[in-house]
Amino acid sequence: MTSGEAEVSRRRLTSGPGTLLVWLYGVMVVGAVSRSAYQIATEFDRAPLAYTLSAVAGVVYGFITYSLVRGGETARKAALACCAAELLGVVTVGTWTLIEPSAFPDATVWSDFGMGYLFIPVLLPLSAIYWLRRGVPREDAA
Repeated sequence: MTSGEAEVSRRRLTSGPGTLLVWLYGVMVVGAVSRSAYQIATEFDRAPLAYTLSAVAGVVYGFITYSLVRGGETARKAALACCAAELLGVVTVGTWTLIEPSAFPDATVWSDFGMGYLFIPVLLPLSAIYWLRRGVPREDAA
């Protein structure tokens, strides 16, 4: 791949809907990391699992944001894998909080499928996976 093709590949991840994904993931990074950092620092013993999962969500959001901004085929694949892991986390934690609410004395970012965040945590990875799969180079799509 020439440097010009690499630049086009990078721009592709952050063009159009990719720009919105970067902004939304960036907002989620700030929300999840700041919330979990405060909760871990001030009341960790109250709900350690919930606060730790929120911190993990923030790290995942940060990595996806970085990958989208970085661009390129390797970053696209890494972001796609992280989005799949994020979706698995949202579905797992969302289901767990509905089945056994006593395990979570306080909410996580992914509790109830992200209801406290307007369901963005479940919609965002679905949208990102769609966008990242749509951007697969033609020769790899077959």
